[in-house]
Amino acid sequence: MIADAGFSEEQQQYLQGFVAGSDAARAARGLPTFAATLGLSAAEAVRPSEAAKAVPGGYYAADAIHVAAQDRQLAEGKKLTPEENAKRTKNPFEMWDEMRANAEAGRFPRGTDMFLYKYHGLFHVAPAQDSFMTRLRFHGGLTNAYQLRGVADIAEQFGGGYADITTRANLQVREIPARHAIDVVTSLIDLGIINRGAGADNIRNVTGSPTAGIDPDELIDTRPLTKAMHHHILQHSEMYGLPRKFNIAFDGGGTISALADTNDIGFTAVRVAEGDAEVPAGVYFRLELGGISGHKDFARDTGVLLRPEECIPAAAALVRAFSELGDRTDRKKARLKYVLDRLGFDGFLAAAEKYHGKPWRRFALDRCTTRRTADRAAHIGVYPQKQAGLFYVGVVLPVGRMRVDQLRGIAAIAERHGSGTIRLTVWQNLLISDVSEARLDEVKQELEALGLHWSATNIRAGLVACTGNGGCKFAASNTKRHAMQIAEYLETRVQIDQPLNIHLTGCHHSCAQHYLGDIGLLATKVSVGEEMVEGYHVYLGGGYGERQAIGRELMRNVTHNTVPQVLERLLSDYLERRHDDEESFFDYSRRYTTEELLQRLQPTPVSAMEGAV
Repeated sequence: MIADAGFSEEQQQYLQGFVAGSDAARAARGLPTFAATLGLSAAEAVRPSEAAKAVPGGYYAADAIHVAAQDRQLAEGKKLTPEENAKRTKNPFEMWDEMRANAEAGRFPRGTDMFLYKYHGLFHVAPAQDSFMTRLRFHGGLTNAYQLRGVADIAEQFGGGYADITTRANLQVREIPARHAIDVVTSLIDLGIINRGAGADNIRNVTGSPTAGIDPDELIDTRPLTKAMHHHILQHSEMYGLPRKFNIAFDGGGTISALADTNDIGFTAVRVAEGDAEVPAGVYFRLELGGISGHKDFARDTGVLLRPEECIPAAAALVRAFSELGDRTDRKKARLKYVLDRLGFDGFLAAAEKYHGKPWRRFALDRCTTRRTADRAAHIGVYPQKQAGLFYVGVVLPVGRMRVDQLRGIAAIAERHGSGTIRLTVWQNLLISDVSEARLDEVKQELEALGLHWSATNIRAGLVACTGNGGCKFAASNTKRHAMQIAEYLETRVQIDQPLNIHLTGCHHSCAQHYLGDIGLLATKVSVGEEMVEGYHVYLGGGYGERQAIGRELMRNVTHNTVPQVLERLLSDYLERRHDDEESFFDYSRRYTTEELLQRLQPTPVSAMEGAV
């Protein structure tokens, strides 16, 4: 089987010995051998035979590309990372009995098993919390009342009584004891939520336009594509075990951006009005590669144009090329961006052609009509759908957290007043769709009764915050608590009438994408006398899509209790000096130099100005 993937005779002998040794260890523990589960000998598991060829998608055959990539880098005298060695020596999807035994004993995994558990969506997040966090998988951010109610039950029975929406239009449940790890995974499966590969070196949940299928302005409904990509990943084990995590997004060109340009692969819809024999008029997708906002890089257009039905095979080919060429010896350089930096875009596309099976179709961007300008506020508030008489309601979820009573309440509202569909967004909020005009007032009242809101002018509507040090060992500050303190302070002092995003992220991983916010806050520790307190570096002027920009640093080492005052002065200056009522904070911030803005912030508390640049 592995010989079909181009292994040398020496490599085949090595792998045969590896499989035989692994099976001997499994047999000693009373477990069935891998070969036996397939009806193969150890030799057949790594060498093609009629019996082996009859087994579709055998584990070692499908994962041959990953093992070959590891072997090549070892042959070059390099040392694999601990995570690569963990994947090399233990199949994370054959750990069920071990995981069950650990759960029964109330044990958390240790060593590299902590990494392998992430393949099942289970993250041991000590020391921030001595518990598991589980990350789910929703293609295109789509879920429904039944599933949301089920997640509430899981959070209540096995977790901390709440769930968080992530910046990938996903859900997380936290504070899960070791004894309930298996309970959580099986309960999710019972709900139809498969979180296989939700963590570790895998493709994360596939995102798409949150208003797909209901957007009057969309070029194409992305729901069939996000669903097809989701199931392709689940059913192809070569999509797992990548050099690092991987993100894919589909943007259908509608009212709300899917932030495709922050993904490793972005498919962005365009219209070709005047085509030719090879490219008839119609809707296509532009292929973008290399987005990784935490490393200050957006995905860039490749010149490749794809029909909708070509997107999934194209993504599969690109992922396989990344598997082959990604760095497995340095985790900091293992993302697709660094392959593109090394080979160039054309070099990487050329390497992926052997998996794509045909040349990439090139088509000039200036011959395409791109999406309309995205509405930065359209994920909050009430908007008409393309379906006559129906509306969607964008719900404000402060920093993305929902208690179980709010989860159940949203499920009930969606079921009673809409179609039961719930759409998660990358802005840590959600949409309830398919609401008739006659039901809108009831929906608004019921949301307010839950302690939630639907107004786009609310400061909380633009808050985005990562987990923070309340649940992540990397975070330097309690971002969610500080975000709420900022909102409570500003809402009584500043009346914002334009969309404004404030992003708080706890560390350099930038899970809350602080570089993309109108205002970005990156957590740090600040020296105050003899103590180290929680604080932030302040950035501003970030944007995406048509206003694509990486936020620039304004201040360093601002203590967390001073940040609200600094933002008050900054926003007050914006309201006073903007050209007109329609000027955005983004445009205001780009008109002035850092020095000019700092001068405007005077007088500011001395502690806030320490380290200002």
